[in-house]
Amino acid sequence: MSRRAVSGCTSGHSSAESEVVIRRSSQICGPRLRGRGPSAHSKRSLSTRPALRSGCGPRGARRGAVRCTNGRAQREWIQVSRRTTHLAGLDLNLLVVLRELLRERNVTRAAERVGVSQPALSAALARLRRHFEDELLVRAGRGYVLTPLARQLVRQVEDVCAAAEQLFATGSSFAPGTSVREFTLLMADYTLAVIGQPLAELFEREAPRARLRIRLVRESLSADLPRIVRFVDGVIAPPIELEELPRLRSAELFRDEWVCVLWAGHEIGDAGLTLTDLQRLDWVVPYHREPGVALPPVSRRLAALGLAPRVAMSVESYQAVPALVAGTHRIALVQRRLAVELAKRFDLKVLECPGEPEGIVESLWWHEDLDPDPAHAWLREALRGLGERLRDHNLD
Repeated sequence: MSRRAVSGCTSGHSSAESEVVIRRSSQICGPRLRGRGPSAHSKRSLSTRPALRSGCGPRGARRGAVRCTNGRAQREWIQVSRRTTHLAGLDLNLLVVLRELLRERNVTRAAERVGVSQPALSAALARLRRHFEDELLVRAGRGYVLTPLARQLVRQVEDVCAAAEQLFATGSSFAPGTSVREFTLLMADYTLAVIGQPLAELFEREAPRARLRIRLVRESLSADLPRIVRFVDGVIAPPIELEELPRLRSAELFRDEWVCVLWAGHEIGDAGLTLTDLQRLDWVVPYHREPGVALPPVSRRLAALGLAPRVAMSVESYQAVPALVAGTHRIALVQRRLAVELAKRFDLKVLECPGEPEGIVESLWWHEDLDPDPAHAWLREALRGLGERLRDHNLD
């Protein structure tokens, strides 16, 4: 499988993830008016840069470009401009503006995040609206909501910005004590519950000025891992079953196992559970999907036991499962490290799951392009050390 370059960061061509971001780059980047060079253009603030006009014509075209005299010429000019757009012409400031607008959904707060005035941010929003031919933000009551197109852009913009930050943060040396590098990790909320505190302590102790962005993933990454890992510093997830894992590296961090949790007042005693018990009880299942869809980990484990239990409640979270079992006669399958952590809080008992035990392996995954990056090398070693300390602790 060939690896496509990250759009807006390493190539002038767009990947499937970020195609929509730069597809109309002739309008976003626009021509530099009156022969203004790139250095002079880049030094101007957002509020003083010449507004870029969509469409075509003498006001929005480079000198020598075809002027639009009819619909056919207009279409031809747009097609030519899109084909000949290169990375050097992209205004990456607009990418940052778009990211903060999608995050904050508020022009004033987005301006504060970017570090420009509100009028400058409003002007940039107008340029983005012309480019996408969409309002992006529309007023709803006292606030704003994202349009359907804007919601589609959220993930793509985050991925492209993360890749760009990763690219420009790369250096020949890394001093964790003084670095302001931002790292991005993806993991499930279960993984965050296990390593969140020691990870936060590690960064405060060894890299106090560095920033860590943790993005939570839903259910299993499965076949998406080779694509996702290109845009972040690492993904913490179980091994995946693919014939090829192109240009991926991994390092095991820690192990876990599945256990059953019930309310402490449940009539089933501590003697143990049987498969018959599991079949007759109502279940709380995280990320439950109907048959025929790729099954998430808990559903796969239940299917491996030959069970088709009644799912009384489903939730898009691992950490929320114990709270939904507490005080009821339901049952759930939970990772032991999470179960032990939350059993006292929710008055639960933890019982062994019948059948052949199935281990859980959590590994750090990254793209091989990051191997020579000294900052990433520090992150890998830090996470490996954290994993070793977790492995030294008994699961009970």
